[in-house]
Amino acid sequence: MIRLRFAKGHGTENDFVVLRDRHNVAPLTPELVRRVCDRHAGVGGDGVLRAVKAGHMPEWSGDPNLWFMDYWNADGSIAEMCGNGLRVFVRYLMEEDLVPRNEVYVATRAGRRIVTEERSGDLKAEMGPATVGKETWLEVNDRRLSAVAVDVGNPHVVALLPPDVDLESLGLCYAPDFDAGIFPQGANAEFVRMDGDGRISMRVFERGVGETRSCGTGVVAAAAAARTVSPSDRFAVHVPGGRLRVEFVGNQTYLTGPAVIVARGELTLPESAHE
Repeated sequence: MIRLRFAKGHGTENDFVVLRDRHNVAPLTPELVRRVCDRHAGVGGDGVLRAVKAGHMPEWSGDPNLWFMDYWNADGSIAEMCGNGLRVFVRYLMEEDLVPRNEVYVATRAGRRIVTEERSGDLKAEMGPATVGKETWLEVNDRRLSAVAVDVGNPHVVALLPPDVDLESLGLCYAPDFDAGIFPQGANAEFVRMDGDGRISMRVFERGVGETRSCGTGVVAAAAAARTVSPSDRFAVHVPGGRLRVEFVGNQTYLTGPAVIVARGELTLPESAHE
C-alpha cells in the first residue's frame, strides 16, 4: 500500500491536496493524482500541489533553494500555473514553518512568483503579465459567444457576456467548445458579467478539471478582458466560491484573496495508484 501524508486547503473554494516531497523521491503520476483527487475514494480536490525543492526539478533553472509548486489538475494533467493553488501552496509552507511569513518566493512552471501576506490575512500573489490576444469564440448552450484569448502563464478564453445571457443559467456540465487552432493544448474558459464600478462576476470551466468554484488565473484573465472595455487598474471579482481582487501595475498583475488549510492526515492507496 502507498501511504501519503497530506494537507487539504482551498482558495475561495478552489480546493487542493498538498503533498511534501522535498527531495523529489516520489514523483507524481497521472493515476496517482486522479486517485488522490477522487472525491469518493480519495481526499478530493481540483488538483494536487506537490512541494519540491526547485533544484530537484529538471524544468527549473533558477534558484535551486526555492520551493517548486508542482501542480497537477484533477484529471492527471500537468498545469503551468494556478493562482488559487499558489496562495494555498504558500499558506501551507508558512504553516509548516518552511518559509518566512512576509514575502515568499516560489518557483513554478510559469516562472518565479512572489506572495506576500496582507494585514487582513489574505495572500497577495504576483501573477506575471496578463496578455490579451486574438479575438475568438466560446460555444455553450448551443450559442456561440464572442471571446478573447488571454495568456496568464497558462491559456484562457474569456467571453464578456452580452446582456441577454444569464451567467447563472449557463450549462457548464460539459466543456464549452472553442477554437482548437488557437488553443491546441486546451484552455480554461471564463464567462464574465460586467457589474459596473470595477466589479465583475464570472464562472469558469477549468481545463483538466471541469467547472470549479473559483480559478485564480481565470480571475486575472477575466479582469484583463474586462479591462479592454472598462479601463481600470483594480477589479473586484465575484466567483461562486467568494471574492478576489486583481490589481494591474505596469505589465504586472496581482491576485489577492484568502487561502486556508482545512485538514491534515494520511491517505492510503493501493500500489497500482503509482502505475
